[in-house]
Amino acid sequence: MKILLLSDIHGNYPGLEAIDNFFAGNTFEHTINSGDSTVYGPFPNEVLDWLRAKQAISILGNTDKKVLKLLQGEDFKKPSNPEKRIMYQVTAKQLSEANQQYLRSFPVKRTIEIPMGSVQTGNTFVTIGIYHGSPARPHEFLSDSTPESRFYELAEHVSSDIVVTGHSHSPYHKYLGEVHFINPGSAGRMFDSDPSVSCAVIELQEGQNCQETDQALSLSPDRTLRLSVRHHRIPYDISLTTQELQRLKLPPVYVEMYRQGRKLN
Repeated sequence: MKILLLSDIHGNYPGLEAIDNFFAGNTFEHTINSGDSTVYGPFPNEVLDWLRAKQAISILGNTDKKVLKLLQGEDFKKPSNPEKRIMYQVTAKQLSEANQQYLRSFPVKRTIEIPMGSVQTGNTFVTIGIYHGSPARPHEFLSDSTPESRFYELAEHVSSDIVVTGHSHSPYHKYLGEVHFINPGSAGRMFDSDPSVSCAVIELQEGQNCQETDQALSLSPDRTLRLSVRHHRIPYDISLTTQELQRLKLPPVYVEMYRQGRKLN
């Protein structure tokens, strides 16, 4: 079983499309999206259409929540920077009625159970918790440099085998406290000076024909599941995104951010 992990697409459909093309011919049993699907990139409708078509398992991120506030006639205090606020306002105005309703259907967190096994072996389940920031705080930044002690603290309070997060745009896979913590990075806006988009693939396999780098999840005393995580960086045609930003007359700093793969404001 293969599962595609995405997060922080931020309305960047050309980046998302490049991921889709990269994995052409692959079959994913599930696509998991850890939030911030909208804002900053100029293609929110195309992103949400894609997620719906793929039947992605999605949650809300902080940018999505603020778009929903605007759609409800409310306002927000942060971000106060006019260059940022206009990106939220433009996104809210762009969304089709169908995509407004679709975005409203996203929860702030989810837990799913993946059945593994067969009629002969009997089904058991791998549990995946999906959060934007962390299981404790929806906007907590967990990154590759977060102290291991923090992950151990979080592991004590979750019942999931796997915890998928986003928000930090920082790819990682850590196995601590008997929990796999995975962040796929950003499928729309990486900040490490590499503009290529990021995603990850989980592969779950029962049996012995697995690579030595894979890690085990115990299903029962006599059954073991092998888990592997592969992160990918995928280039895309950045000009498709920057040209649309320019056509919409959005702040030029975003054109540079996408070109440079950096956060500039």
